Amino acid sequence: MNTGFSTRCLYGAGNTNNIETTGAISFPIYQTATYVHPAVGESTGYDYSRLQNPTRQRVEEVIASLEEGIDALGFSSGMAAITALMDLFKPGDHVITDADLYGGTIRLLDHVIEQRGVLFDHIDCSKDNIEDYIKENTKAIYIETPTNPMMNVVDLRKAAAIAHEYNLLLIVDNTFLSPYFQRPLTLGADIVVHSGTKFLGGHNDTLAGFLVTKRKDISEQLRFLIKTVGSGLAPFDSWLILRGVKTLPIRMEKAQKNAQEIVTFLQNEPKVKKVYYPGIKGTKEYEICRKQASGFGSMLTFEVESPALAKHILQFTKLIPFAESLGGTESLLTYPCTQTHADVLEEIRIANGITESVLRMSVGIEDVEDLIDDLKQAIDSYEEGV
Repeated sequence: MNTGFSTRCLYGAGNTNNIETTGAISFPIYQTATYVHPAVGESTGYDYSRLQNPTRQRVEEVIASLEEGIDALGFSSGMAAITALMDLFKPGDHVITDADLYGGTIRLLDHVIEQRGVLFDHIDCSKDNIEDYIKENTKAIYIETPTNPMMNVVDLRKAAAIAHEYNLLLIVDNTFLSPYFQRPLTLGADIVVHSGTKFLGGHNDTLAGFLVTKRKDISEQLRFLIKTVGSGLAPFDSWLILRGVKTLPIRMEKAQKNAQEIVTFLQNEPKVKKVYYPGIKGTKEYEICRKQASGFGSMLTFEVESPALAKHILQFTKLIPFAESLGGTESLLTYPCTQTHADVLEEIRIANGITESVLRMSVGIEDVEDLIDDLKQAIDSYEEGV
């Protein structure tokens, strides 16, 4: 049955899981560690929840359907998903990554995965010629688009063409736009990464991560890893993601509309030096994004005139919390240099544009007038010397 995106948020590909026989509209939480075997050599299809659990299977089916992949795997966090992903590579393998990645990803690659012998080149995939960095031992290209937090946009079709010409994997972190606005697998990517904590869950109440692929061989490798390492998503957290993703289209539309109005406000605010958002017309990011995505999302970054003003805004907003994370119903302000990118070397952070005057905002679904009024009063109170 061919169904639309919003319908698939509720039902996945439209298949009724044969485990659920009670007629419950809300898919149950199968809070069990193990399962009864009918007889020796027989199984219900579930043996042990580290291998698979009906609730986790259900959310994986939904996410795979949304990303138009053949399989999705649910992990205990976004970082657990990326860690499992890196187990696809062996010592001596080389991976090209974008320099402007989430700081936790950079920390994992530089301080954990490199110790295993995997080699990395961090480049600006939105500007640098990726082909110049391909070596005999290169195995993959790993990107975010838009990037976190500077909102650089990488041409996915171009990156996919390069990857496949050299027989490399193209891995895309699609957390910022979600499958509602962007589906990298349909543009040539081999693996999609999600921090399900963010837009997929959407309520700032659980941690989750997902890997989605359109290739059977990769699915088989990842399935072996998740059952062996034991980093699968727990039943209750699987259920929270199932619940959250039901409203993904509505939340994404409302948050994007709010973000666009906030961008306009910030562009006209004298104490804001620059706004980074892929939906700003006339920018290279806008032109690329509109060709490969159906929207621009609700993440934005802006630079104010001084570090003192940035810190003042964080302290004196009355409605918008100063907190890490993103993609929830509540708007959040984040200070990348001391939060998401605190472990990134200062020279690298500054080279990427992440100065002490930069703030990242995850725009939520509040009344946008309230958000703008809160930002304005925080900025104005600094101007008044408060």
